[in-house]
Amino acid sequence: MLKVALTGNMGSGKTVVCRFFEMLDIPVFYADIEARKLYSNNEILHKVKALFGEDIFISDGSINKKKLASKVFSNKKKLKELNNILHPEVHKMFDQWAKENVGKPYCIQEAAIIFETGGYKRFDKTILVHAPEEILIERVMKRDAISRREVLDRLKNQMNQEKLKDLASYLLPNDNSILLIPRILEIHSKLNHLSKKSH
Repeated sequence: MLKVALTGNMGSGKTVVCRFFEMLDIPVFYADIEARKLYSNNEILHKVKALFGEDIFISDGSINKKKLASKVFSNKKKLKELNNILHPEVHKMFDQWAKENVGKPYCIQEAAIIFETGGYKRFDKTILVHAPEEILIERVMKRDAISRREVLDRLKNQMNQEKLKDLASYLLPNDNSILLIPRILEIHSKLNHLSKKSH
């Protein structure tokens, strides 16, 4: 089974694209959702507390995600340190999950920062969902109810889309100008063909 990473900057529409692949009976592993589940792991909580201090915790002992986000998105070093705690655990979870889906031609991991971390090397192919920056900003402002400034701060932590386009195996524009489904079907067909060849 081929392992495919699907990535794109925030607001590009990765989740929407993944839902289409799921309709085609392709299993999708949502890395960011799985990473959030790790915040209920005591060992992880202990490491996060050591890195960011007590003030990111709510009285019930859980993490204040908004407070954590404001700290990491304004500090690249802290974001990298947090990723160093979470990513190895997410890799283990993905590998286990991939074994459970071994009968499929390929599986997808959806992750926001796959090239920035070097994580793309673990995959056979990569798909980049992209849209002009202005569209990304508008989508994220609407989705997360945050200011333009906050969106721009977060985008600073993600690689420039032009660089990402040079690195990805397949490009999937999601800017409302072309129909998305025919392009998804085209990539799906190519990956199915590749999967058959690799057997």
